[in-house]
Amino acid sequence: MNFELLEKANGLFEFSRDLRRDLHKHPELGFREVRTANIVAQELKQLGLEVTTGVAETGVIGLLHGSRSGPTVLLRFDMDALPIQEETGLEFASEVQGVMHACGHDGHVAVGLTVARILSSERQNFKGTFKFMFQPAEEGLGGAEGMIAAGVLENPRVDAALALHLWNERPVGWTAVVPGPFMAGADIFSIQIKGKGGHGAIPDQATDPVIAAAEMISSIQSIVSRNISPLDAAVVSVTQVTAGNAFNIIPPEANIRGTIRSFEKEVRDLVLTRLENLVKGIAVGFGCEAQLEIQQLTPAVVNDPKITILVEQAIKTSLPDTQLDHSYHTMVSEDMAFVLQKVPGCYVFTGSGGPDPALNYGHHHPKFTIDERVLPRAAAGISAAALGIIERL
Repeated sequence: MNFELLEKANGLFEFSRDLRRDLHKHPELGFREVRTANIVAQELKQLGLEVTTGVAETGVIGLLHGSRSGPTVLLRFDMDALPIQEETGLEFASEVQGVMHACGHDGHVAVGLTVARILSSERQNFKGTFKFMFQPAEEGLGGAEGMIAAGVLENPRVDAALALHLWNERPVGWTAVVPGPFMAGADIFSIQIKGKGGHGAIPDQATDPVIAAAEMISSIQSIVSRNISPLDAAVVSVTQVTAGNAFNIIPPEANIRGTIRSFEKEVRDLVLTRLENLVKGIAVGFGCEAQLEIQQLTPAVVNDPKITILVEQAIKTSLPDTQLDHSYHTMVSEDMAFVLQKVPGCYVFTGSGGPDPALNYGHHHPKFTIDERVLPRAAAGISAAALGIIERL
């Protein structure tokens, strides 16, 4: 059965490739995936699935029922692009100014619809229901939370969940199936520092928030290096600094923004405590006032060990030449984490880099593109994993 899935996926390669290229030419930002959602809905309807559109604005849900009653397995694929000007020079490069698929979500949608075709041809051979979740706005805009709030995990209630990401950091033929914490949780921090403005030539009559900001930036770098065990993992990065609008004016205010990444709650709590203490202490030391705000984007992605074993077994059988990696971790975050907080499941990475240097640009780079040989492999692997899960729940 599993070898037949790879044959089917290879037979659908032109469909997968052409769809991916069409989506790449017409990228849409989060909650604006109208054209993409229409393509998804039309394809799912043609396959005979029960389709719901407009979920969390532009999300699409498709229900594929098997030959008899059984569990429900959610298959999630994200659809949104990024606000990046493409520089690939591809024949099918983005036709939308300042927007491109720089993270592989065009490939995710193509894989998802290929999986829908494969599994719909197998509907007489499985029990239960596959619930396809084509999600908007994964890139930090709350798409997963929106679909959860709209009821994607209910009616029918989801028993397990599966998702994948094409991953240019590794070549085609590599797959990461990792139990437990896999991708980091993400927070945004914002610091507003208020001082007293004045003339740049008379600093003693001002209270300079820029100096306080500089000290904070330097001290923040010590949080991980001097507070977090080398055996644990965390990242604190300052990514934005703004202050003033003239060379000879000490501004009354400076602002700092950045991101925090961590896997464990205890580590996150320690980072936040140290950040708060540093901000307060440095502000007082420089005669300023400071306000710190923390916004949690996503928790960590944590794979269920039992579901992960089923996924690994299915991928081994369907793609026996795959290089399986059980130890890979990344500080990148994913809002699939919200689904996996509520439903046991597994998030999989599959390598999409290639031998051509043009295929090895990282995610969110303006020259990002994938080795399209990954498309049938990903579709076969996810189809096999989905069947492996639903048969054993």
